[in-house]
Amino acid sequence: MEEECGRPKTWYTFCMTHRTIQCAVEKKTARDPDTMAPLALAFIGDTVFDLYIRTMLVDTVDASPHGLHVRASSFACAAGQAEAFHRIEPVLSDEESAVFRRGRNAHSQTVPRNASVSDYRIATGLEALIGWLYLKDREERLDQLFHLILEEKDGGEEPYKTAE
Repeated sequence: MEEECGRPKTWYTFCMTHRTIQCAVEKKTARDPDTMAPLALAFIGDTVFDLYIRTMLVDTVDASPHGLHVRASSFACAAGQAEAFHRIEPVLSDEESAVFRRGRNAHSQTVPRNASVSDYRIATGLEALIGWLYLKDREERLDQLFHLILEEKDGGEEPYKTAE
């Protein structure tokens, strides 16, 4: 069966998917992030958070893929994200704090297995904030916040230089 692309239907589906991805990269979304559900923002924010962390690790750490994964996991877990939030909390604007609270207070059907409920809710709030900033095209602000998250801890210990 031939379609719009002049190719089989599966190729047409690929073409449409590719166009959707291009649209997502160019515009991010047609929806206003201010009106999106906080868990939808957290869904996007989880991926953005992971991408920032993994990119930083690849640029700064010489480790095996497993070593990179272990380090990334220490940031992406609920406790790591709760710690990250506490690092940036003092510099958040009122608007950013409100987005965080919406995410933190959202009712999720997921129950944390390896995290405290408090850390899990803080992590969800952080992910919602990151998703919101990303969808609002506030990449400079994201860079500022990730710089704070990743800056050296007191005593010179770099948060991403953990033992393998």
